[in-house]
Amino acid sequence: MKVSALAENLRGSEIIKIAGEINELKRQGQNIANLTIGDYDSNIYPIPDELKQGIVNAYADNQTNYPPADGVLQLRESVSLFLKKRLGLTYTANEILISGGSRPLIYSAYLAVVDEGDKVVFPAPSWNNNHYCDLLKAKGIMVQTTAENNFMPTADELRPHIKGAALLALCSPLNPTGTMFNKKDLEEICDMVIAENKTRTAGEKPLYFLYDQIYSQLTFGDNQHFDPVTLRPELRDYVIFIDGASKCFAATGVRVGWGFGPAGIINNMKAIVGHMGAWAPKAEQVAMAQYIIDDAKVDIYLNALKSRIQSSLDALHQGFQQLKADGFSVDSIAPMGAIYLTIKIEYAGKTTPEGNTLKDSVDINFYLIKEAGIAFVPFSAFGTGDNVNWFRASVGACTLQDIEHAIPRIKAALAKLV
Repeated sequence: MKVSALAENLRGSEIIKIAGEINELKRQGQNIANLTIGDYDSNIYPIPDELKQGIVNAYADNQTNYPPADGVLQLRESVSLFLKKRLGLTYTANEILISGGSRPLIYSAYLAVVDEGDKVVFPAPSWNNNHYCDLLKAKGIMVQTTAENNFMPTADELRPHIKGAALLALCSPLNPTGTMFNKKDLEEICDMVIAENKTRTAGEKPLYFLYDQIYSQLTFGDNQHFDPVTLRPELRDYVIFIDGASKCFAATGVRVGWGFGPAGIINNMKAIVGHMGAWAPKAEQVAMAQYIIDDAKVDIYLNALKSRIQSSLDALHQGFQQLKADGFSVDSIAPMGAIYLTIKIEYAGKTTPEGNTLKDSVDINFYLIKEAGIAFVPFSAFGTGDNVNWFRASVGACTLQDIEHAIPRIKAALAKLV
């Protein structure tokens, strides 16, 4: 049966394909350490007790009707306080939009500022920008980044592609790498955006700056989160922030995200989200409004979550560094933020014991799934070429013990390749 050109040509999620392989092996009784999905196992990392009880109480209080299109006012006011206290950002309730997680916010931001054929610039690897461009029939420009700069884009890499673009889409801490912008690099990108907008005429659409900081509360050690508006306040009219509770409170299924930015853009996004019906459930909004302004409880939860996540990331990083020291062709980048570790497994061209040649990162990944019982996501799922043998490892759905036990299996599997 004939369907739309969009439906016929839209690419599916590469991560879902990997998940299908893992699920099939699990059905066969195999135990797979699944480091693919950017999520938490709620039995390992439950949401805050106070938030959970608040949701239960809100349902008991019959908070089950439609929420306002832009979100419950109490929550928008609480988000305003949260942003001020945690990030030093000043946004009023009418500059904040609540939705069912961050995805509708990203999609509505694209719809609000990008027209068919417009140029959208984003780094590779990055999460889902290529698919949003496909949905809008925009011209996606993937700017390849380097391991030497922790796969974070620089102004010099972006600059050749910015002229005439409608949107620059960046993320820090970055999904899939878990790496972050340093102050200098982000300042140079901000200055580049300011300079470009000075070339635009009064009737011309400016270059908007989508800044996804959903992992901003999950940073480790001395690594500090920076944002464009704090660094360059003159960008305030052009920056659309994506944020929310999903990652910092292990609340991916609670579906409460918040975007904020210029009131005019937020109002347009509000209308789009309203037509999609992509609201966060009202009870969850009511509970979140009460929880995120309790500084003491939020601090206790975040400190404990960050400590456990960092322990898992450190264990995986140290395991790969030991494999590297033992002569294996692997590497990893020290964890900086989010729930991800960037790892390198340079075994393309090697032959398995069965005589099969591993052609690319996808083959390497499926070999490790079957031989080592561990699954990663190749960066090719995030816009790089298949010949880039770097991978995302997500630790939210595994225990520290799972990760520690997986390292010897990886070593044994790689030792079999010739």
